Amino acid sequence: MIKLHYNSIEELVNTAVSTGRTISDLVLEQQAEEMETTREAVYANMEHSFEVMKESVINGMDKNLRSASGLSGGAAARMKQAVDDGRSHYGRLFGTAISMALAVTEYNSCMGQIVAAPTAGSCGIIPAALISVMEEYDIPKETIIMSLFTASAVGMVIAKCASISGAEGGCQAEVGSASAMAAAALTEVFEGTPQMVSDSCAIALKNVLGLVCDPVAGLVEVPCIKRNAMGVTNAFTASELACAGITSTIPADEVILAMKRIGEQMSSSLKETAEGGLAATPTGCRLCHKIFEENE
Repeated sequence: MIKLHYNSIEELVNTAVSTGRTISDLVLEQQAEEMETTREAVYANMEHSFEVMKESVINGMDKNLRSASGLSGGAAARMKQAVDDGRSHYGRLFGTAISMALAVTEYNSCMGQIVAAPTAGSCGIIPAALISVMEEYDIPKETIIMSLFTASAVGMVIAKCASISGAEGGCQAEVGSASAMAAAALTEVFEGTPQMVSDSCAIALKNVLGLVCDPVAGLVEVPCIKRNAMGVTNAFTASELACAGITSTIPADEVILAMKRIGEQMSSSLKETAEGGLAATPTGCRLCHKIFEENE
């Protein structure tokens, strides 16, 4: 059995190239071996997660959805309506993906069931990226589910070598990691090489280095929800570049290390404490007081 240690993206790429297999297939096989179960059972677990993702997209499109704070809800439905009405300026896929990212994160803010991918704060990016392309290009569900194993492998490397926590690394560690995972998955879906998967991961992550975590009132709503919309478009960009043969000058593993160091240098006021950034703006402070006064 081939053993993956998830110490680097380079390890994933080299193992896939040397065996002539996809990253997803390697990960699926190892997970089955380590869990002492069958490939079919591991696949079924991932399929269940994917079904939860799909449900969160559907439920989050409810135009009457509103969070307890009043900060979010209904944006996904408005974006979807714009797409359905032909008012999306950059194409149906682009608008649909944005609406799906909004839907999942709005549903999360309303206490709906989501898949943390890799976190609740970044839960909309991977579902939006994969479900939108699946529908647009009629891609088999099996291909999409397998790509989630590739996304998971990238997430495991980032978590092991840096962080996927906003409290530790800022939003670059949450939305950035999810965007990199989605880009990697998309690249495999479109039959990119393992090296292209690595490049897409690197490009997506370096595009958001330094992104701070500054939730208004300490809630995972503003600006988190709209950052998920940005994250899915970033994933599209990174995957498109990589699949065109455009490489990342800085290797993925070095980008991950850079993210870790940036997170360590980042002020604690910009790491999920709601003490800086947008949370500390006059409007952010006013909303915070209003929300907590109403709750009292």
